[in-house]
Amino acid sequence: MTWYQAVILGVVQGASEFLPISSSAHLVLVPWLLGWEIEPRLFFSFSVLVHWGTLAAVIFSLREDLLRLGRAAIRGLARGRPFESREASLAWLVLLATLPGALAGILFGDVVEQAFGRPALVAALLIGTAALLALGEQLRANRAAKAAGFRAQADLETPDALLIGLAQAMALLPGISRSGATIAGGLSRGLDRVDAARFSFLLAVPIMLGAGIVSLADLADDPGAAAALAPIAIGFLTAAVVGFAAIRWLLRYLSHASLRAFSIYCALIGAAGLLLSLVRG
Repeated sequence: MTWYQAVILGVVQGASEFLPISSSAHLVLVPWLLGWEIEPRLFFSFSVLVHWGTLAAVIFSLREDLLRLGRAAIRGLARGRPFESREASLAWLVLLATLPGALAGILFGDVVEQAFGRPALVAALLIGTAALLALGEQLRANRAAKAAGFRAQADLETPDALLIGLAQAMALLPGISRSGATIAGGLSRGLDRVDAARFSFLLAVPIMLGAGIVSLADLADDPGAAAALAPIAIGFLTAAVVGFAAIRWLLRYLSHASLRAFSIYCALIGAAGLLLSLVRG
């Protein structure tokens, strides 16, 4: 992998991790479309570790929320009342919502890794992301039409966290957007767009941290790991900068606009990918 490939993939990762368009799909489809030959094991480790660049971006962006939730959880534990406040409860719900994805990663890690080498499958799953986004928007519209009002993050309960966590578990497959699936899950549980996005970003922290640790262990066993460190570092820094900008932009955008544009984008890119895969045979 060259330095310019690492920069391009870092930009792709940073922009598409938080926008609901599937960063994993773009990391698979962009090299495929450009005809880049990257060793599959190295590429999988690169794609996971570059996620740490966007992890750094989300930690910095939500640092105040993370500190507040962490302090509340620790304070509750110290007092023997882990759910004594809404913020403490929310912290534990974030961890609970992480469990389905972590379990799916342990059980189906090999299947997920193999999917990265199947561009046609990735394109088809990207169309699935388009459907999830459209469904989330329809559920939100139904709630608004009934004048039911939107829930706050702190009003979420265990069933809500598990459902959103299951949505995140589906997003282990490249093509299913993690942010898209979890935002749609949040909309289905009555959150407004911005709160659904912020909860999605909170969920990104533990799952991306865990995936990166696993990938580091795999990379350590790879004899060619030393040669991969430079492109990984370049990709990490690029993804961090672009990811921070993407978070700020998306939260502003969702305060006044819907997810339909992202749904249409995913459907078009997915359809184009399927068509191209048929042409290429």
